[in-house]
Amino acid sequence: MKKRLLSLMVVAAMSASLVACGSSEGGSSDGASGSGVSITVLNSKTEIQTQFEEMAEAYEEATGVHVEVYNADTDTTVASQVATKYASNDPYTLTMVDAKDIYSLADDYAYDLSNEDWASHTTLGITVNDKLAGFPVCVEARGIIYNADAIEAITGETFDPSSVATLDDFQALLDELKAGGMETPVGVLSEYWSLGAHYFAEVYEQQEDPDAFVNSLLAGEADLGSNEKFNELMDTFDTLIAYNYAKGSAANADREESSMMLAQGDIAFMFGGNWDWSVINQYDYTENMGIMPVPENTSDDTNTKLVGGGSKYFFVDSSDATSDEQRQAALDFLNWLVSDPEGNAFLTEQCALVPAFDNIDASALDPLSLSVKSYADAGKLIPNYNYLPDDHMTVVGQEIMQKYLDEAMTRDELVTAVEDYFKTATPIEH
Repeated sequence: MKKRLLSLMVVAAMSASLVACGSSEGGSSDGASGSGVSITVLNSKTEIQTQFEEMAEAYEEATGVHVEVYNADTDTTVASQVATKYASNDPYTLTMVDAKDIYSLADDYAYDLSNEDWASHTTLGITVNDKLAGFPVCVEARGIIYNADAIEAITGETFDPSSVATLDDFQALLDELKAGGMETPVGVLSEYWSLGAHYFAEVYEQQEDPDAFVNSLLAGEADLGSNEKFNELMDTFDTLIAYNYAKGSAANADREESSMMLAQGDIAFMFGGNWDWSVINQYDYTENMGIMPVPENTSDDTNTKLVGGGSKYFFVDSSDATSDEQRQAALDFLNWLVSDPEGNAFLTEQCALVPAFDNIDASALDPLSLSVKSYADAGKLIPNYNYLPDDHMTVVGQEIMQKYLDEAMTRDELVTAVEDYFKTATPIEH
């Protein structure tokens, strides 16, 4: 089993680099290095919490800036956690949120980042009312993760993801794998965020006009059951269920076990994104892996694209609860991520994140992230839809899709449940 270990050599190199550069290259010249200031960070990418904590230790040793990293509570929404902190007048200095949260929080709580050096190196920052409020942490995309080595061991042929763009072709390959001894070639992550915020979200994202479609659901006017894109994606989901190794108790399937099975080639496919590499790489994985679009029998080109873009954004607190010194330390930290080689290595090598900045070398990326970068470079990313109601992920993901995954709900019942949810959901202003 391959464990993520931050070696003493890496920590030493990071510390040396930080000492050499002193305060960060960006932001104010009177940076916070060596000042003993403390800042707090909310990390909502829970899979990189260990890496973040290890980096924070080295960062403090080199700069004197104490970085306390808090792991977001997975049992509630990040938006509610942030709201609680502001209600108690104890906000995080740096908060990592989804794009929709930037739009709702920027006017009241986000510091203007327009003058930061990194701003010229990305097109993915979020601007609200002429204020650059969101620092893009990474680029992420999702689709079907594949283990080409496991596939080729059975088929005897080089695996070409484009050869299974349609559901018919994908199912034929699944049958071939099953006949060749891989009885259950698929894993389906049962987490509500994967089901609600990722897979089912594609029902909206693959529409010709996602905003209009979501608004029609909110108005109670959409006929989800007759929607072509919904049925195409659910046909594919039904196929994933049918070949799922955890069929029968799928909602209880463990993410670690599913990732391990994919890494080792016990299964060949799993719906997910490049963020899943931080779990997969803990195991004895095969080298030939990647991400392909969700196979669909469709009349458009959505089955040739991943869904993704800028994912997770930092905002710096602008309230009086944060001192100018703390704010500057936060600005220095963001510029270190973009401008310093060790900050770059933290993003790309230790956290396996696809950088959102054009000056960061991406050659050390893992196989999944290289897939994402290739689709992004080719302009083959369907944009994320960032304006779903705050509780969509938990209600649709947990109360509806988990039941459907466990075959405890029919498609008609799912349609009714989703339509009923939207009739009382709170829209996100944008």
